Amino acid sequence: MSRRLHPFTRRGLIQAGAALAGGVLAARPVFGQTGAGGMAEAGEMTRHGLSSFGDLLYPADFKHFAYVNPQAPKGGSLSLQIKQAVGNQAFDTFNTLNVYVLKGDGAAGVPDTFDTLMASSQDEPDALYGLLAHSVHISADKRTYSFVLRREARFHDGTPVTAHDVAFSMTVLKEKGHPTFRSLLTELEEVKAEGDYMVVVRLSVRRNRDLHLLIAGLPVFSRTYWEKRDFEAATLEAPLGSGPYRVGRFEPGRFIELQRVADYWGRDLPVNVGHNNFDRIRYDYFRDREVAFEGFKAGTYNFNEDYTARIWATGYDFPAFRQGRVKRETVESGAAIPTQGWHFNLRRETFADPRIREALGLAFDFEWTNANIMFSSYKRLTSYFQNSDNMARGLPSPEEIALLEPFRDKLPADVFGEPFTPPVSDGSGSDRNLLRRADQLLRDAGCKREGNVLRLPNGKPFEIEFLDFTPSLQPHTQPFQANLKRLGINARSRIVDASQYSRRLNDFDFDIVSGALGGSLTPGDSLRVVYGTDAARTSGSRNLSGIANPAVDHLIDIIGNAENRDDLTVASKALDRVLRAGRYWIPMWYRSERWLAYWDVFSRPETRPKHSTGAPDTWWYDEEKAKRIGLKG
Repeated sequence: MSRRLHPFTRRGLIQAGAALAGGVLAARPVFGQTGAGGMAEAGEMTRHGLSSFGDLLYPADFKHFAYVNPQAPKGGSLSLQIKQAVGNQAFDTFNTLNVYVLKGDGAAGVPDTFDTLMASSQDEPDALYGLLAHSVHISADKRTYSFVLRREARFHDGTPVTAHDVAFSMTVLKEKGHPTFRSLLTELEEVKAEGDYMVVVRLSVRRNRDLHLLIAGLPVFSRTYWEKRDFEAATLEAPLGSGPYRVGRFEPGRFIELQRVADYWGRDLPVNVGHNNFDRIRYDYFRDREVAFEGFKAGTYNFNEDYTARIWATGYDFPAFRQGRVKRETVESGAAIPTQGWHFNLRRETFADPRIREALGLAFDFEWTNANIMFSSYKRLTSYFQNSDNMARGLPSPEEIALLEPFRDKLPADVFGEPFTPPVSDGSGSDRNLLRRADQLLRDAGCKREGNVLRLPNGKPFEIEFLDFTPSLQPHTQPFQANLKRLGINARSRIVDASQYSRRLNDFDFDIVSGALGGSLTPGDSLRVVYGTDAARTSGSRNLSGIANPAVDHLIDIIGNAENRDDLTVASKALDRVLRAGRYWIPMWYRSERWLAYWDVFSRPETRPKHSTGAPDTWWYDEEKAKRIGLKG
């Protein structure tokens, strides 16, 4: 199971690593950029790319990324399901093509219809290179970024993309965009067009290290198109874009197709060479994962990233697979591991006491679940930065303690010891020792047992509802709920349709909800959108648990303003300790590799990106392969 929620998708939008919404440090860091670039006055420079710490792998004259095939043919179709969400996108349905606002359930693929100032490299954790902008001039104080646009850039109606469009886009996202965008753009102080082909962005003194990366990765809209339209409204009219694809046929809630723009203005740019290889991309929607897999087996769609261990282990015994027409493989991705788990809603009194939250977590038997439901395919997730240099291990270092010390009297004692890790069960499915520990924690928190009913400290029966929009997690959740009932807790699931699920998440109307929040190899202050106090009270934010902790806010400030990776790592480890000690969630499981299955109609480059599988972004449709297995593009 994995449903990843990202502030952004599309190659130009950083993987949860940019931006900031407040918090002032006594000394603002110098956001130095090193490497190729022309110098103007002291400290100023012009660059062809941007990154968190200034390092760029590719030179100004690079022709294409090393992991693409520059001669990749164009043509054929890619069909798949949405696996990651941006803005208001939903996983099981859609009713709007405006994905960058709160209203409605956004359609898959729409971000591919828009260009950004710069596009990301999958060989680097946080680097961007010129797309709409061919260069950027950076002021000495690292607060002003002047992006020089390519004069050949065009919207799909043939009108030029100008600095006025860029300025409009940033402004409207800050003022009317999805709460995620509004929060991240708080420290965007000013954006203005200086002529038609230079946009000047001024960031506040409180800007964080990576806000310039967020700015460079925002979608660019047509100012003229939106002049007479309501940006905040849901709509089934495809907004005008300038990207490599445009919206084609669609049926709300069933499918949406994107058509490659044959005369796309940016086709031959270094950041685009070897990408955007399919003439048609189609996203199909299914309400049920089993039905979806049957669709894949029948060829309804041709690319599938699998998240269900049972299907991966037992489902690939159908004619097309046995005949070699369908292939599957396990691929190491090199990407950050999502933080997947059951999230408590701390806005509800039931979950206010961390002892209660820890007790509930003890009732989940991962070892039994992994062995009996998931074919021992997973490992237990323990950290918010799993398997990365930012993961807390062992006792805190002196540098970590220095960051944590000002909050010692407000933090759990175990923050200063070994990081909290869920205990390993006996694998029986109902570990008596762990359930006894859970029972004692509940009693210590003031709960009382009356027969088969556990009562909260306020005297009300302890009841919990697990909210979801699909029954796919029920095999995992029901044994967990059975253990909760052994503790006297009335735990039940509620499955609602995707639209209602989205509304309830936006309104924080749930007890416990599952989700996988996208991670980053270079964490930034976008962590505030997921764990910050302001986000906890902002409808539609990704702070599902409602975490409101001054120590967390402070550490996010430090992470967002770290001047180098060493400082970033220290602060991230400290944050990991605080979040884990808070028992804000029940961590689920993870895999470092990806499960890919596909009809054998694709070819790919020989080299894979360092921080991605490259699938299907760098793949292409192979007509000869398709003919061999009797398919047409």
